[in-house]
Amino acid sequence: MTLSQEADKIRQELEKHNQQHLLKFYDQLTPDELQSLLDDIKTIDLNATDRWIEKYVTSTPEEIVPEQFDPAPYYPLNPEDAQVRQKYDQAKKLGEDLIAGGKVAAFVVAGGQGTRLGFDGPKGNFPVSPVKNKPLFQLFAEMIRSASKKYNTALPWYIMTSPLNHNQTVEFFKENAYFGLPKEDVFIFQQGTLPNFAFDGKILLAEKHQIARSPDGHGGSLKALYDSGAIDHMKKRGVKHISYWQVDNALINIFDPLFVGLHAMENSQMSSKTVIKANPTEKVGNFCLVDGRVTVIEYSDLPDEKAHMKNSDGSLAFRLGSIAIHIIDVSFVEQINSKGFSLPFHRAVKKIPHIDEQGNKISPEKPNGVKLETFIFDALPLADNSMILETDRSQEFGPVKNATGVDSVETSQQLQIDRAADWLEAAEVDVPRRSNGSADAIIEISPLFALHKEDIAEKTDKIPHIKPAGRIYIE
Repeated sequence: MTLSQEADKIRQELEKHNQQHLLKFYDQLTPDELQSLLDDIKTIDLNATDRWIEKYVTSTPEEIVPEQFDPAPYYPLNPEDAQVRQKYDQAKKLGEDLIAGGKVAAFVVAGGQGTRLGFDGPKGNFPVSPVKNKPLFQLFAEMIRSASKKYNTALPWYIMTSPLNHNQTVEFFKENAYFGLPKEDVFIFQQGTLPNFAFDGKILLAEKHQIARSPDGHGGSLKALYDSGAIDHMKKRGVKHISYWQVDNALINIFDPLFVGLHAMENSQMSSKTVIKANPTEKVGNFCLVDGRVTVIEYSDLPDEKAHMKNSDGSLAFRLGSIAIHIIDVSFVEQINSKGFSLPFHRAVKKIPHIDEQGNKISPEKPNGVKLETFIFDALPLADNSMILETDRSQEFGPVKNATGVDSVETSQQLQIDRAADWLEAAEVDVPRRSNGSADAIIEISPLFALHKEDIAEKTDKIPHIKPAGRIYIE
């Protein structure tokens, strides 16, 4: 079949779905450009796209909140009695054995750019540590190196990028010699993409020969793990459990033996960490129980009376906030892909650069179309068993989402300093304090020095004196 014949055949198919405009500039393209466009079009399931357009693009779907749901059960940060304490001890030992046995892999979702941070590059390349300005990727690499040494095993790291930043991410790792990790232990792959739509349902063109696309959301990570060969790679290494986090969390505890152990003891397919919400309407997802299954209801969809509901002791009934930290079974990822991957889509109205009908490049000043994405937490109800563990926000959640204000570089660095001071004082190291109680020093503890608070006690002789208003890096 000639290129022209192939184009005619595809045009006929596009006409059935009212998308023939994708070949509007057919006669202006080089053969290579035309072939690229035709190949791109062939990857689109037009029948499925018709359904998406009807449900999510030309109409705004209502988020249906279940009529009946309850607060989800969870394991508290501190065990409430001797029986639970004993279970935590057993779970921690099991988690340590699983990590040491190479049964746990690290997996970071890192498809985003640092645009909101005023940074030109992948978010994982963004410098975030308070003294050395280490990028996020370096912090994570050092955590994995430290855990590999502690547990005397090679712990693999899987990194999901997007077409927006894949090449830059790969080059960053090469330039930095994989931050001391063996190259064979770092598996970098791309997530999938979805077409972008105008409000009338027409698929937008980014160039005359290129469809406008965007990453399919962090929920797409479960499909990308499968499609990329990462799951097969894990199975060959004997990995059973995946430690999942998002790239903006500088305080992540990647290999938490208690979390891993409880996940395994409960035969959970997908487990989550939670923090107690700061207030009833904090902008985090809410862990709930719907028909016996753990489900996240977004803050914007939680009815006001539920958000403010109190327990008999005055605490919030719906108080478990989602922070996108999970343990996911390799077998669960296989299961949901073998059945035909189908997480629900979420509609995002955005400003989408595109080519107009005259072939002009348009950079819209206001939202002009719809992007579709999937969310990782929508996989939770698909799990037969799902465990939730409370964690301390100040110890494990320091996201870098914004240039200033809430969840900014400044707040994350302060959280890193505060945690370092807490760890040091727990080991009876003197830390100067201001009158408001905050640490009167800029302190950074390298993950290569300590992964957890208890690691400090045996190394206090290696910690220099901390002077007021000082600046100290501990490695």
